[in-house]
Amino acid sequence: MHFDELEITLVRDISSIENEWRRLENREWNSLNQCIDWCSAWTSAHQSALLAVTGSVGSRILFLLPLEIAQCRFGRIARLPGGRFNNLNTGLLDEALVTPDANALRRFKANIMRSLRGVADLLVIDEAPLRWKGISHPLSELASIENQNHSFQLPLLDTMEATLSQINAKTRRKKYRVQVRRLEAIGGFDYVVATTLDEQHTLLERFFSQKGERLKAFGLPDVFAPAPTRDFLHRLLDTPAQGKDKPLSMHAIRLKGEHDGHIAAVTGLSRKGGHVLCQFSSIDDSIGAEASPGELLFWLAIERSIEDGATLFDFGIGDQPYKHSWCDQETVLHDMVLPISTKGSVLAGLYLAQTRIKTAIKRNYRLYALAQRWRSRREVQD
Repeated sequence: MHFDELEITLVRDISSIENEWRRLENREWNSLNQCIDWCSAWTSAHQSALLAVTGSVGSRILFLLPLEIAQCRFGRIARLPGGRFNNLNTGLLDEALVTPDANALRRFKANIMRSLRGVADLLVIDEAPLRWKGISHPLSELASIENQNHSFQLPLLDTMEATLSQINAKTRRKKYRVQVRRLEAIGGFDYVVATTLDEQHTLLERFFSQKGERLKAFGLPDVFAPAPTRDFLHRLLDTPAQGKDKPLSMHAIRLKGEHDGHIAAVTGLSRKGGHVLCQFSSIDDSIGAEASPGELLFWLAIERSIEDGATLFDFGIGDQPYKHSWCDQETVLHDMVLPISTKGSVLAGLYLAQTRIKTAIKRNYRLYALAQRWRSRREVQD
């Protein structure tokens, strides 16, 4: 099926397409960040309307792009719900769709623009992989610019030993033994996988506290501080699991003995199919810092993911040393920018210029540190 053969529609009543949306979600290739529960939690927490551009043949939807409309100084931007908390965006595509040629792509773009005319000035699909899980994105020719962030993954094999053989296995095993021995020396620990809603929400609040304190100590802005962000993550915890799939679940290391109950590290994981995604993590280094509880928690979460049949552990976007030490796969992401109106052409130019500046800053350690300090001071003033 060709993209330009699809009937493109802007859908405002999401309930009318929920069954088709959930059917598309089941395709392993499609990103969990475009699942209906993820998008609904985001727009509900931010009190914005959830829309979708769909491409259909009869009653069957083969293409679905969830959107919210953001008002900025120069116009309206149609963007994917989730914002900076998305890690990788594919849209939702049926496997029956084939990569369009230049003419088909031009007609498809025109149909998308027509569906959004009067609603938005610019369409932005950010953080899209041009190739994902061995498959080329059929809309890769829409890529406008490389995103300033890459994402990092570790393929999961049948056993922990086989998985570690892809990376620095000897060093990893040694670190793990040292970490366990050091925590055992101060009373031991439990690996906690929260099962009740109360446990889940309590651990999420502990994460907010730990992360906020640590970012403040480093003079960095706390992206988890806004109330809508916290509401969004709490809503994800309340979303029922679909088998092994869960928008968010909380894992932690809890100390025993003299420090019984102390939460040394927390992480939030999402799962869709074989894909496990680390959404966030934090540590409290006031006790047992020499044991690197955050690193230990990653080991335990990866080990459990393997036991549960997952095939990929994703550390998400952002270039940190610990991700390089765990991952042997780096995914380059791109942004697709499509002007809908004259204002949108101006917005597109501004967006691309801003992305180039962000990329330049992130590739310069001193500039990046300066930018982070400036952001932190501005948030405090606000």
